[in-house]
Amino acid sequence: MDEPKKQRSLWGLIAAAVGMFGFAFALVPLYDVFCDITGINGKTASTPTETSERIDTSREVTVEFVAYINPGVRWQFTPQVKQITVHPGETKIIKYDAKNLNKVATIGQAVPSVTPGVAAKYFNKIECFCFNHQPLEGGENAELPLVFYIDPDLPKEIETLTLAYTLFNVATDNSTVEQHSEVDNVKAL
Repeated sequence: MDEPKKQRSLWGLIAAAVGMFGFAFALVPLYDVFCDITGINGKTASTPTETSERIDTSREVTVEFVAYINPGVRWQFTPQVKQITVHPGETKIIKYDAKNLNKVATIGQAVPSVTPGVAAKYFNKIECFCFNHQPLEGGENAELPLVFYIDPDLPKEIETLTLAYTLFNVATDNSTVEQHSEVDNVKAL
């Protein structure tokens, strides 16, 4: 193989590697946009909504609450109730308990998902601990509130939905905890 062909091949490989890196980097935002548009994957809104003006007292929906902890995160994280029954449009408050089992401060971030996925766009969070980072000192406990309602336009065939949170550790050293607390202006609840 002559030298110009080798150089062309090398530049082609470099361009392919850069292209693959760029594509991989763009996948997460593209996936988020796709999920927002289609409601697939049970992603709920990441910002507060207003309360519902109407309540459908003619039907009830069972809402189940689940908590998962990402491997390596040394926290306890559980819902105070496993399930409740609500009328669509009715505002409800439930709480999750969190405890940092580490000896040092850490910051948790809960990521929600709703099953079935089509129900995600009908699950409205007015206030949610998932909107902010949750800094906890070593050994500290917190009650994390969730205020929500189910949109009355939820399809009639959906009688039960599950809200699952997965807790991730977003920082592990004290300087990072202080920086996030100042930036987000968040205190443990």
